[in-house]
Amino acid sequence: MGGGPGTGRRAEAAPAGGRLASILMRVPFNRVATPAVTDSADAVLAALAASLGTAGLAAAAARPGLLAEVDQHAAAVRDSLDGDARPLTRAALAGYVEGVRSAAREHGWRAPQGPTDWSEPDWLLTRLLAVCALAESLPARPPAAPPR
Repeated sequence: MGGGPGTGRRAEAAPAGGRLASILMRVPFNRVATPAVTDSADAVLAALAASLGTAGLAAAAARPGLLAEVDQHAAAVRDSLDGDARPLTRAALAGYVEGVRSAAREHGWRAPQGPTDWSEPDWLLTRLLAVCALAESLPARPPAAPPR
């Protein structure tokens, strides 16, 4: 495991072609999502959807090969977050996104400027798109109760 004891991180081997490896993040079982955490998670996922998700998921719907790649990445993300043992949350997905992007930046990655070419996306963009797909599959968050 990388990242030191108790960090819940482990490095994943990079796919062929020298693409960037991801950092798989595990959220501890004792974490409770407070309203501030939930709002922050929603902001992270909304920004990701606006920058990549909307166009990427539309491209995946039109390209069966891309859709299959996104599905494979989504399964890997779900597995890394113990999604089969407990329900995925928006907070867990947002934490995963932040961890992956942070590791990518440490390796020199920069977010694409302008429209993304979804005909041959790199490993990282496909992984982030998979998180968008998972976030879309979660139930909608109920509206906040009005202040008393």
